[in-house]
Amino acid sequence: MFSAIARRYDFLNHFLSANIDRRWRRSCVQEVSRRLAPGTARFLDIGCGTGDLSLAFSEIGPVIGCDFCRPMLRVFQEKLARATPRNTVFVLEGDALSLPFPDMRFDAVVSAFVLRNLIDARAGLREMRRVMRHDGVLALLDFSMPRSPVIASVYRFYFLHVLPRLGSLLSGVDGPYRYLPDSVQTFPGPEALEALIAGAGFKEPEHRLFAGGIAVLLLARADHRRMDDP
Repeated sequence: MFSAIARRYDFLNHFLSANIDRRWRRSCVQEVSRRLAPGTARFLDIGCGTGDLSLAFSEIGPVIGCDFCRPMLRVFQEKLARATPRNTVFVLEGDALSLPFPDMRFDAVVSAFVLRNLIDARAGLREMRRVMRHDGVLALLDFSMPRSPVIASVYRFYFLHVLPRLGSLLSGVDGPYRYLPDSVQTFPGPEALEALIAGAGFKEPEHRLFAGGIAVLLLARADHRRMDDP
């Protein structure tokens, strides 16, 4: 599914969100930066796709962008060849549920629009925690459903009826932009996600809502002093 839209992915993200997705990524970088001690931090971007979040974080430290979708990574590599990142950016093919890194390697693990797509979100979170140092920062950006009845009504109409048709028309592929609203509607709300994150071995879970609740940024810290759940 992601391979089929790799070449149009960036354009469609920016077009269908009216470029608001760029602002969400900048906010993610700012929130993580505020929580890190001074000095160079090492970042892992899981499900990096075409690399927008990785490149944003490269402004404050070296980044490894990891994704299982090779066509997306090819687009990322082409973009990286044209960019001049402040810090080193590596591109790596890998599975979010079995990351190819040693324990406690990264100061922060970040992702954009990934957790919702994992076949086992809890296993993915535990794997993220494994590769993070103690007190490392977790930041997960994803879609959510607005809580305001007025915003929710307008957004639901756009999300269910307009976005899938526009996405299919502009990408030439039908499935991904019908999957998107289905996956968001069944995705747990921010409070339930905070509980899921805490249960996977993180502490201080919190969230920030963007654009009236259209998107959510989930934040937490890795806690390696806790016993793993059976």
